[in-house]
Amino acid sequence: MRAEWMAVALMTVASSFGSAHAQPLDKVTVAGWSQPISEITNLLAEPDKGFFKAKGIDLGYVPGTGGGSAIQTMLTGQADIAFTDPAALYLALDKGEKLVAIYNIYPQNVFNVVAPKAKGIKGPADLKGKRIGVYSLSSGTRQNLQVLLNQVGLTEKDATIEVTGLLNFAPLIQGQVDATAATDTGLLVAKSKGLADFDVIEVKNHLNLPSDIFVVTQATYEAKKPLLKRFLEAYRDSAAWMIAKPEEAAKVAVTRAINGRDEALNLEIIKLRNISTVSPTTAAKGLGHFDPELMQKGADTFHRLGLIGKPIDIGQVVKSDLIP
Repeated sequence: MRAEWMAVALMTVASSFGSAHAQPLDKVTVAGWSQPISEITNLLAEPDKGFFKAKGIDLGYVPGTGGGSAIQTMLTGQADIAFTDPAALYLALDKGEKLVAIYNIYPQNVFNVVAPKAKGIKGPADLKGKRIGVYSLSSGTRQNLQVLLNQVGLTEKDATIEVTGLLNFAPLIQGQVDATAATDTGLLVAKSKGLADFDVIEVKNHLNLPSDIFVVTQATYEAKKPLLKRFLEAYRDSAAWMIAKPEEAAKVAVTRAINGRDEALNLEIIKLRNISTVSPTTAAKGLGHFDPELMQKGADTFHRLGLIGKPIDIGQVVKSDLIP
C-alpha cells in the first residue's frame, strides 16, 4: 500500500514539474498575398506536420489579395510577417515605410503575361492598347506587368488594366480580356481548365527578381530577432519537406488548400513552386538566401522606370543574419 502511495505521489510531482516547465507557444502570424492555396502547402500543413510548433511557434495566417495587401495587413498590426514580393517592398519603402526583408522565399521570378495566339501578343510592345487582367491592383501581377510595359517605353495608360481576381484566366478564356498577368502555377491551372493555343511572355527574361520574400517592420526586426530566427528555421524545414516529399504535400493539400481537391494537379503546382524555391545562390548558401546585387538591380530598375520616386539602398533593407 505504501509503495502504491509513493508511486502515485511521484507521478503527481512529475506531472506538476512537467506542466510548470511546459513552454507556451509564441504566436506568429503571417500576412499572405493569397487565400490558402496549394502552392503554399508547406505553411498550410502545420496542423499535420508541426514544423512551427517544433520551434515553439503557434502559426497564424491572414489571407490577402496581393503583395501590397500583405504589407498593409502587417502594417495595421494584424500580422507579424508579410509574405510579399520585391515590387511591393520597393513601393512601400518609397512611401517611407521602414521595412526589412529577412528571407528569400522564391528566388525565381514566376510572373508572366499570357494571351491567346489569335491576339498576336508575343512581346511587351504588343500589349499596347490591349485589355490586360491582373489579380488585384496591389498584386505582383500588376507590378510585374508594369515592369514589362516599361521595358518598351509603355505605361499602364497605354493599355486597359482590369482587376479579374485570383481566377483571372476565366475572363481570358471567355474573351473579356486580351491577355492576363499571372504566374506559372496560374497558367498550369488554366491549361487544366482548357486553355490552349497561347503565347507566354515571361517576366524573368526581362528582370529575374524573386517572386516572394518575407518582410517585417524594422521595429519587429530589431525587437524579435530570436523569435524570427525560429520562425525562419521552421519555414526552411517546411520548404525542405515539400521539396523532398511533393507527393505527401499534394495529399495534404487536398484537405488544407481551398483549391486542392485534385491531388494530381496539386502535385504539378507543388513541383513548380519547388523549382522556384531554389537558385544557384540557395544551392551555395542554403534555402532563403538573397542575391543582394539582383535585389539592388530591381530597386534601381523601378527607380529608373519611374515606378518609385527615390533610390533605395538595398544594403539597408535586405538582411541575412536571421536566415538559418
